[in-house]
Amino acid sequence: MNNIAYHKAIELLQTVSTSAGFLASAENTANYKRVWARDGVICGFAALASGDEKLIETFKSTLQTLAKNQHKIGTIPSNVLISDDKNEVSYGGLAGRVDAVTWFIIGICQYAFYKADISFVAKYNREIEKCFELLDAWEFNNKHLMYVPLSGNWADEYITDGYVLYDQLLRIWALKSYNYFVKSNAISDKINKIKEQIEINFIPNAVGEKYHERAYNELKFQDFAPCSFSPSGYKTQFDAFANSLFLMLNIGNETFQENTMNYFIHLQSQTNFQLIPAFWPPIQTTDLDWNLLKNNCKYEFRNYPNEFHNGGTWPMVNGFYGLALLSKNKIKEANSLLEHLNEANAIEDFGFYENFNTETEAPNGVKYCAWSAAATVLLHQSVHNNFKLLL
Repeated sequence: MNNIAYHKAIELLQTVSTSAGFLASAENTANYKRVWARDGVICGFAALASGDEKLIETFKSTLQTLAKNQHKIGTIPSNVLISDDKNEVSYGGLAGRVDAVTWFIIGICQYAFYKADISFVAKYNREIEKCFELLDAWEFNNKHLMYVPLSGNWADEYITDGYVLYDQLLRIWALKSYNYFVKSNAISDKINKIKEQIEINFIPNAVGEKYHERAYNELKFQDFAPCSFSPSGYKTQFDAFANSLFLMLNIGNETFQENTMNYFIHLQSQTNFQLIPAFWPPIQTTDLDWNLLKNNCKYEFRNYPNEFHNGGTWPMVNGFYGLALLSKNKIKEANSLLEHLNEANAIEDFGFYENFNTETEAPNGVKYCAWSAAATVLLHQSVHNNFKLLL
């Protein structure tokens, strides 16, 4: 199964390759026939992992398209439509997309790292510096954590807002990636300050001045970092993407990391798919956050319990969970996860669905989703050929 799934995933990435970059899906769905920042960069990771020069060239084109359409204040497009009829640039829907900025920086640096070509980073130095200036501005209070609006990242119809863990971690990854090439003491200092604030505000029993002391003291911490907090308090759902990055970037003390990994493995064992849901537990209609969730959609409501961001299972997220397992030398567990990931991607003759209902296993969202294929390629090559991203 693994080899068949790998080759099917490569075929899909080839299908969505265009001269402008990776499209989000091979399905004829208007909003997915675009070059997206986060989708494109994650597909780019898979391209690098595969060693396929044509796919790697598509990754380069993806980055060029994003850079060319950077807003004058530094914002990177959420997505870009390039067609014979028209060109359109979107910086977000109901809110701007903070993570487009960090994924762009990480993508430039990953490409340069793979090619051992520092000149590629130098070529986009101005664009990257504008990105970092914008991220600094998004702190608002100059205390090292960015303030992210509702709908401000990939979980664009979910409830996270304010100091969202996922976005803080991507910023650290972006800074570390860039600093690999520029070797700046000022950037090293900034990384340490952001990391310190994450540990003070997202980990139990942390020493230091909290952003929201009362909310922190009232919070009953679990064996993982909460997904976000704001002036109204903490959102406590388990964010699998964020906690995967937490482990990959080696943040927090050893005990907390071990507890987080154990939570991952236990949660995975409880699902029918033997995969990790994106956020857990699902928000139910009787929960206080249900009204916030149900109103956060631009077109149609999709976040029913166990679906989409509300407890749905995303192959893409599981790809990063697999990388987190490997970062902690959980080779056997990563191998097993890859098999289950490929089984999910194979549903409906390798439909590579966007996500699945975690309870019923029914597919959801767009079919032939590029980053679902990318998850298989990235984890396969990491498990079997020791591919490493720049962390």
